[in-house]
Parts: sequence; C-alpha cells; structure tokens
Amino acid sequence: MKVDDRVDLSNPCQHVTEETPRHVHRPTKGCEECLKIGSGWVHLRVCLTCGHVGCCDDSPNRHATAHNRATHHPMITSGEIGETWAYCYPDDQFLSEG
Repeated sequence: MKVDDRVDLSNPCQHVTEETPRHVHRPTKGCEECLKIGSGWVHLRVCLTCGHVGCCDDSPNRHATAHNRATHHPMITSGEIGETWAYCYPDDQFLSEG
C-alpha cells in the first residue's frame, strides 16, 4: 500500500520554493541504483527536486548523497512510512524538528 505523506518543511531554508513538493509517496519501491545492481539498503531517501529514490548514508552505496553530488539537487526527505523530515544538503540542516 502506498501512503501519500506530507513533507515537514516547518523550518525552511532558501532552497524551499513554491515548487518544492509538500507530499511524497511512501513506501517507495526501493533505491533505484541498488535495485539495478542487486544490492541492499538500510533506509530510503526521496529527492525533492526530481523524485529520485536513493539509499541513505548508512547503506553501503549511499546513492542519495551520490545523486545530490551529481545533480546538485539540494533537498531530500525520508522514504520511510511515518517519517516526514526533510534535509538540505547545501545548508547542512534539517528542515523540520522531527
């Protein structure tokens, strides 16, 4: 079952715009790159610019951070059910308290 959860942007940075998604689908299918190479992940992250799904930095391949470095898309949110936080890479800050 897919859940359309809100993204908590209660502590916005300069990178949050009117176009920044306020909702994402959770759970996502999986890390796009890990699925291609048959690898596993710990937690999933969703890019708030293009919707790319990558694995977290606790995962072996760190695809979400690699996506940020390759594209310079600034913000991610959790792909996990019940987690609504968002994070800005350039500002190195969480955009919400939880």
